[in-house]
Amino acid sequence: MKHLIGIKDLSISEISSILELGEIYREKLLKDKSSISKDLNGKVVLSLFFEPSTRTRISFEIAASLLGATVVNFSENVSSVQKGESRLDTLKTIEAMNVDVAVIRSSISGLPYLLARDLDRIRIVNAGDGAHEHPSQALLDALTMKIKFGDLKKVRLAIVGDILFSRVARSNILLMNKFGNSVMIYGPTTLVPKEIQKIGNVKIAKNFDEVIEYANVIMLLRIQTERQNSSFVPSTREYKKFWGITEDKLRSCSKEILIMHPGPVNRDVEVASDMVYSDKSLILDQVTSGVAVRMSILYHLFNSTPNS
Repeated sequence: MKHLIGIKDLSISEISSILELGEIYREKLLKDKSSISKDLNGKVVLSLFFEPSTRTRISFEIAASLLGATVVNFSENVSSVQKGESRLDTLKTIEAMNVDVAVIRSSISGLPYLLARDLDRIRIVNAGDGAHEHPSQALLDALTMKIKFGDLKKVRLAIVGDILFSRVARSNILLMNKFGNSVMIYGPTTLVPKEIQKIGNVKIAKNFDEVIEYANVIMLLRIQTERQNSSFVPSTREYKKFWGITEDKLRSCSKEILIMHPGPVNRDVEVASDMVYSDKSLILDQVTSGVAVRMSILYHLFNSTPNS
């Protein structure tokens, strides 16, 4: 694996290998970080975020550091990009400095593909490109569910919220489909792509009752106002009523349903505040899995066989 650009580019065996090593790293993170081998010693990892990020950026930086790599932060607002230099020329310059990996987040869909095509040596990791893909998020979500259920085939995932602008939704649909799982989606009609079924095998729910009947995991998504140039829902009050999740909505359910969220969470909009860290929530498990999976991703860029 030279780059990680999108879930659609990965085989089932590659995904399984990333998850397998991710689970090993996760166990070591929880028990004894000092037992982690410095497999990336001597490597330089560039953290290149053109959009704000907390979880993804910090977890990639922690992951690289734990593996022994040197981490360099890039700030666009104090770079030559402000003088008119293209992002490709910036990366070409950085590549000439013998940087090994660039972890890139951008509002431009497809930018990681273009950079991977035009760069000779540096390895590209897509940390989210526009409304296109967010592969490491889908992988950490998969690891979280795999640990909880033992097998991804046992997961009945529903994704609720802003599907239209969500790279998380797309990558999760692609990953779950690779393992033979359909994914249910539910959201305001204005925020569900008209051709959503071209992305993959999805079921479209008409109401929250259908979601509860189908799912054992519900992934909530926030409304991504930063990608929208108009209002897609009348109000946050209406959004909470129809698409937000509360204890009341789950109270009549006879089975256990767990909730996930890629963050950041808008409390009392897509998820009730008292559910964020409840025993029904896997949100913090996702964060822990995020460091472990990103360690595994970085390892796999340079090695084909996991070293446990």
